[in-house]
Order: sequence, then C-alpha cells, then structure tokens
Amino acid sequence: MRNSGGKRWLLLLLLPLSQWVLILGSLQLPAAGGSGHVVTRMRGFDGPLPFYLETGYVEVDEQHGVQLFYYFVRSENDPDEDPLLLWLSGGPGCSGISGLAYEIGPLQFDAQGYRGGFPTLLYRPETWTKVSNIIFVDSPVGTGFSYAKTKEGLQTGDTKAVKQLVIFLRKWLQDHPRFLSNPLYIAGDSYSGLIIPTLTLEIDRSIELGEKTLCSLKGYIAGNPLTDKQFDTDGQIPFLHGMGLVSTELYENTRENCGGKYSPPLNATCAEAVQAINNCTRDINKQYILDPACPDDDLWSPKTVAETDGMSRVMLESALLGSKCTQALYILSYTWGNDETIQESLGVRKGTIGAWKRANHELLYNYEIQSVVGYHSRLATKGYKALIYIGDHDAGVTVVGTQAWIRYLNLTIVDDWRPWYVGGQVAGFTRSYASGLTYATVKGAGHVAPMYKTSECQKMFIRWISGDPL
Repeated sequence: MRNSGGKRWLLLLLLPLSQWVLILGSLQLPAAGGSGHVVTRMRGFDGPLPFYLETGYVEVDEQHGVQLFYYFVRSENDPDEDPLLLWLSGGPGCSGISGLAYEIGPLQFDAQGYRGGFPTLLYRPETWTKVSNIIFVDSPVGTGFSYAKTKEGLQTGDTKAVKQLVIFLRKWLQDHPRFLSNPLYIAGDSYSGLIIPTLTLEIDRSIELGEKTLCSLKGYIAGNPLTDKQFDTDGQIPFLHGMGLVSTELYENTRENCGGKYSPPLNATCAEAVQAINNCTRDINKQYILDPACPDDDLWSPKTVAETDGMSRVMLESALLGSKCTQALYILSYTWGNDETIQESLGVRKGTIGAWKRANHELLYNYEIQSVVGYHSRLATKGYKALIYIGDHDAGVTVVGTQAWIRYLNLTIVDDWRPWYVGGQVAGFTRSYASGLTYATVKGAGHVAPMYKTSECQKMFIRWISGDPL
C-alpha cells in the first residue's frame, strides 16, 4: 500500500504545471483564520474569481443543529483596516446571494447576454467590497443553504433570528480573530429593516454586559427598510398621489375620510376610498413604478421555478426575462443555486436542504416585530452612526413614510435637505442629523435601490463609510 501510494504521488509530481493549476483551482481550501472554504473558481465565471470569497456554516443552536450559511468577501482595499459589514437580505427568507449577486456584491448574473442554459457570472466593479469586508448570511434558518437537523429547529421568527445572529457574529469573529478590531456595521434592506436596528441594539446590550467579541460595533445601514406598519402604510397613498398615479380628488377624499390613517381603515367609507385607490393602481409595479408589471406570482414563484427543469425551464426563463421587470432577473439564480457543481464548489453539505430557493416564502416564521422606531431612537441617543437610504420610486416602502418616521424621532438637523451628486448629476437628496444618522434618497431607484442605481449607491456608501458628506 505504501509503495502504490508513493507511485501515485510521483506521478502527480510529474504532471505539467498547467494540470496543477487546474487541480489546485478546484480544491476547497481552508480559509485563512477561519474554518470555511475558500472558493477560487465557480461554474459560470470565466477564470479565477478576482476577489477573496469564503463560504461556510456557523452553528447557532446546538440542540437542534441550526446551521447558518454565509458568503464572506474580503475588502479589495485593506481587509485589516476596512469595516466589516454583516449583510442581511430581506424577505424574510431571501438568501445572501441577493446581496452578493444582485445588489452590492462583486458578482452579477449576465442577464443581457443570457441565451438559455447555465447563466454566466460577471464581476461587478461597483461592489461595496471595494472598501469593506462583507458577510452575506442566509438568515433566518431555512433561508438559502441554512438548515436545521430537526423540525423544531426550523421554527423561527424575528426574535429568534436576532438572537441567533448575535451567536453567529460572536462565533464567526472568534473563528476569524483577524477582524475583531475592524469597525462593525449591521446592514441590509427591505424586511431586514425590522431586524437591523433590533440586532444592533441587542449587540449593544451584550457589550454593556461585558461582551468583548462584538465591541467594535459602530453603527448600521438600512436600505428601503420596513420600519413601522403604520408609518410604512400611511406613506403609500400620499406617495401614489405625489407621483401622479392617483387624482387629487380621489386622494383628498381618501385622506379626509381616513384622517390620514389608512391601515386598518377607520370606517366603511375609509375602506371604500382606500379600495378605490387600490383598484386604480393594482397594475402598477409597486417595487419600481417605472417598470412594467411582473408576470403573475404563480408563474415565477420560488416553488414553481425550483421545480421546473428542461425545456419548460427555458420557456419560463424566456417569459420572465422578456417581461423587462427587474425582479424577473432573480430567476437566473435558481438554475445557479440548484446546480450540483455550484453547491460542491461552495462547500454545501449534501442532503441538508431540498430545492434551493433565492427567496423561501414557506418559512415557519413568527412576525413579532411591528415597529422599530423606538429602537432607532434609542440607538440615536447612544451615538451609533446610521445610514438610511431609499429608492424614490419604491411604492411599497416609500420616501413619504420613511421621512415621516425619521421626523418623528425629533433629531437635531446639522446638514439640511440638499441634493447629492455623482458625476456632476443629482443622484438623490440627503439630510444629516447630530445623532450620526444620515438619510438619503436615491433618485430613480426602486425596491431595493442598489438593483437599479448600482454605481450611485456604491458612491453613496463609500462617502458615508469614509466619514465624508454625501
């Protein structure tokens, strides 16, 4: 046995250099300063990845074997000094691939060049990892490649997700001590607007109790964030009127009968008026009012996409991409995420999940947090830096509702309402407060802003994280 093993090694040593490059490029290498895998190549991407990508799992519940999967990308600038972001996608139930390949990360699917088959991946030069380290995590459990060994472990919700994310961060940093002193920010968008300030405050509590692992917490970032059911909903009808989608007569009648409070309707007359507006705008794409409406949800639901293959999938992809609705670009991720080669290269544990979904809307989830306005207020008094940004063509989480809850905080303004620029053009409007909170709109963007205005959002982030005014 020893001799045969020696012969095999001798044969390997005699391989030409080009063969060794291919062998080493396909190996799952241990991560430096961590227990994850370094991914150097990926199906669909031409050549080696031009950035450091590590994937792995962190156990956050030993009793039920809850494992949260993550994608970690090092800063392309100075990993040892640049900030560390924990990025939480929305949903709840949207995989970290949403941030990594559709919003702020260094990968993107080549939708324009797609002609069927396996999608091509490209490098995104507008990535936020130009100046920051980012952990994209599949949270809560049941999202993406995250899994649990028991059914009880899959039962989750706002509160449990926050507690498990604290454990995740603590363990991840203990496993990656290189980043313990880097400025830490909690970030994300959409539904995670409810999780981000809650998690930030929970980490702050841990620090006050003597937690040293997470003591580099500096602030948080929330994009197009759900924040408060009343504020968020009450902002929608004024927004639709302001964008010229509802007549002044219909709007004023609704406002008068509802007293400016639209959810739940105060009375039958209010309910009728709200329904009239809903009927008028039902065919508008609420995530981005400039886009055509997306195909019916039943056609491109995660379950439909994940269970479709062969020629039927090609037809489905063509129908969705041909719709020109931006959200339809998500379909390419289903082919990618369910590919065995991709899962192997990412170090995904076999048999831990069924069909992979970019967005899992079948979570066993408790929606417990109705408002985080008070959390923002408490974090403001503690001096944590915050960036709240929003696409101004999002009809679901609107600029009207977002400005209303920020105004409710009654913070002192230090830099009043003004435009901010990219390339000499107005990219949006901004206002800054003495507490450290910066609010910014992204002109012409929807839900969520980086999907529509990638370059502008990158510039916004770089200026803010560097301490410069937008």
